[in-house]
Amino acid sequence: MGRVSRVQAQENRRRVVAIAARMFREQGTAVSVADVMKAAGLTHGGFYKQFASKEDLIDEAAVYAFDDPAAHSAIAVEESGRPEAARRRLVDRYLSVWHRDHAGQGCPVSGFAADLGREPGQAARAHERYVTGVRNLAARVAVGDDDGLARLCTMVGALVLARATSGDPLSEELLQSAHAALTES
Repeated sequence: MGRVSRVQAQENRRRVVAIAARMFREQGTAVSVADVMKAAGLTHGGFYKQFASKEDLIDEAAVYAFDDPAAHSAIAVEESGRPEAARRRLVDRYLSVWHRDHAGQGCPVSGFAADLGREPGQAARAHERYVTGVRNLAARVAVGDDDGLARLCTMVGALVLARATSGDPLSEELLQSAHAALTES
């Protein structure tokens, strides 16, 4: 097989990062490089032409996952003109059965939570981006002078617990309970 063009190499890298972001949110960062490359339709050996290490891939995957401005930006909900309605939509989506069941397409705050906490010295860029993502999401659910951190803890905790208990009625009860706690006036 011949060399790939620079454009193709960039596309391959982008595909690997996107797939890694999905797989890491679904299965954790313990997913092997070989599995990521296989899912991308590329060889394991090709990984080292694109990345210096798995930590570099984790860094890029976390940045990629947080770069969805519709889901994780610092844009204040007030910009919608109806801040309470915007917050309510965010809580509705976050604490949904769909979000529970689609971790790979879901919020990186909940998706990367356990893994980045286990390896605080590695994947430094991912950790920095994660902290920013937590603050941004908290700001989107904040009410009044509240910083939103307690509301975010409720959302992320409920989602993580719902994923862990999926298949049992408790899973949906957790989502519903957290939703009620965050939306009752």
